[in-house]
Amino acid sequence: MKTVDCKSLEELRNCIDAVDDQIVEFIAARNAYVKQAAKFKHSIDEIKGEERMEAVMDRVRMRAMEFGVSPNLLTKLYTIMIDEMVEAEISEFRNAKSL
Repeated sequence: MKTVDCKSLEELRNCIDAVDDQIVEFIAARNAYVKQAAKFKHSIDEIKGEERMEAVMDRVRMRAMEFGVSPNLLTKLYTIMIDEMVEAEISEFRNAKSL
């Protein structure tokens, strides 16, 4: 993503707000995909998928370094996000099994 050289604090804040809007939209899309994943899995252990979580974290850390962002920051953010999304996926899984 290309950034612009802002000419004022107001312009800068507008740019940050626009990026925040995109972040929220992307997180919502990721959450929708995670919920879909429940229909392909056979157990809660499979949903928790430690190997997959490690692979995601490794990839995110590498991408963070490529973009000059703290890998620790992204690891913390992704840990929170994944934990919450796993819970949502478990709910989807249980709801589908109860039908």
